[in-house]
Amino acid sequence: MAIAAYFKKNQYKHLFLLIWLLLALFQAGFTELMDDEAYYWVYSRHLDWGYFDHPPMVALLIKLGYGLFHNEFGVRLGMVILNLLTLIITDKLIPRRDNKLFYLLLCLMGAMQLGGILAVPDIPLIFFTALFFLIYRNFLEQQSWKNTLLLGLSMALMFYSKYHGILIVGFTLISNLNLLRVFKFYVACIITTILFMPHLYWQYAHNFPSLQYHLVERNASSYSVNYTIEYILGQLLLFGPVAGWLVLYYAFVCPIQSAFERALKFSVIGVLAFFLLSTFKGRVETNWTVMLFTPTMILAHQAVRRRRSLKWSLRIMPYLAILTLFLVMVTRVYMVWDFMPEVTIRPEIHHNKPWAEEMKKHAAGRPVVFINSYQWPSKYMFYSGELAYVINNRYNRRNQYNYWDTEKQLWGKPAMITFTPDNKLPFSERFNTVKGPWNAYSADPYYSYSLITLEPAMKKVKVKRGERMPFILHLKNGYGQQVPVDKANEAVVGYAFLEAQNGVKSDLAVSRAIERRLIRMEVIMPDAPGIYHLKFCVFSGILPPTHNSQTVIVEVN
Repeated sequence: MAIAAYFKKNQYKHLFLLIWLLLALFQAGFTELMDDEAYYWVYSRHLDWGYFDHPPMVALLIKLGYGLFHNEFGVRLGMVILNLLTLIITDKLIPRRDNKLFYLLLCLMGAMQLGGILAVPDIPLIFFTALFFLIYRNFLEQQSWKNTLLLGLSMALMFYSKYHGILIVGFTLISNLNLLRVFKFYVACIITTILFMPHLYWQYAHNFPSLQYHLVERNASSYSVNYTIEYILGQLLLFGPVAGWLVLYYAFVCPIQSAFERALKFSVIGVLAFFLLSTFKGRVETNWTVMLFTPTMILAHQAVRRRRSLKWSLRIMPYLAILTLFLVMVTRVYMVWDFMPEVTIRPEIHHNKPWAEEMKKHAAGRPVVFINSYQWPSKYMFYSGELAYVINNRYNRRNQYNYWDTEKQLWGKPAMITFTPDNKLPFSERFNTVKGPWNAYSADPYYSYSLITLEPAMKKVKVKRGERMPFILHLKNGYGQQVPVDKANEAVVGYAFLEAQNGVKSDLAVSRAIERRLIRMEVIMPDAPGIYHLKFCVFSGILPPTHNSQTVIVEVN
């Protein structure tokens, strides 16, 4: 009787949360890893204060869960727990709550039901954003030293989850400029800075790769209206998928009754507007606004309770919730069982184990080197337990593999270089897998040089057609040791335009280039006028010209 009473309490709140948890645990254990989850799992095998793409919180959570269960369930366990705690904190932040309305709003938001299990940085960001707002509300009520310390800690934990947390703090401050007169708010910011300093030092020691990637490399060369349209539609789906428009409308029209609620509303409108403007610089991922879950839930809930003009929507919400739950149920089944093999929606969550076994059979004990994909080696290592690496050609950006010692483990040893047929590279073997055909080349010995950086003195030049222009390059050896070479077929440096299929090799061997450090390289400019993108590369074996420099913008007249 006591157990039954516990689950019936507060309009079956505990029963609702239990069902939510059980569904999440089942989903986490029986759904294969998505590409990025496998990548972050590799993060967890190399714990550090920072990574190329993200801060380290996701890696730490995966490490803790995977230490208990060596499978998909372990990878996601920490995320499932944080997802549940997010609901509990959000519930605490709603004054005069209507639990049935709370359940309806949660049922309308499919992303939290499905995405809440995924081992991605968004989940800790959502949780620590909710925690930040809980502590911020307490700080507004009582500016004690305890709340000051917790406020600084919560901000640091947001930043350690994902950089987007800075937007929440920024718009919270804009909503309440009186904070600038509060001494303990400055103390909280100092605490945050001290706690975040190890990550800032990691960025400094590695030349701020995250800033370079997020602020420079992700920018599109020109604006496309599709970026804006996709962003708007994506937000409606993220907060829906059926009733995202209604949930956001509730949040926008909610009457504000306190400084705390003003912070919620400023955060929702500010973050959505910030990323809307960001679409003019490039594509914005739909999930970048997920930290708005808690403020949106609170505002939507309060809007329906406070505005009589919205009471009509209570009549249609149950129907919208049922439709959403049906779509969520179908998606849950698809995530576990590929009952529509002809439909290529997120094929990454299916057939990874047989694919890895087939690849492992052809590798025959050798490490596998993939081309232009951090996802494939991550998936291969998780599902096969064997070593893998990735090489990026001049068309692709760097990734976290460029900062680990994996490449050095391969030098001088046999390796299987594998790639999809669209890469026009020599191959010695072709085979089929459940994920399509692959080509492979046996490299014995294997050498590549991703951490050799060629820094041009000029970032942008104007030249004439066919002109021969000398560039001065500063070579940096990122390995911190003497670099071995294949004396029978030594790698050389050269250059390549992104607009041209073939690169141009020089006669300067890598070993001689490292000794010189300052290199003079003559580049023959294209014959046709236009804007070109030039990169300096290393040519090693059959590998394509690799990513060894930032892009030089070349304007040919």
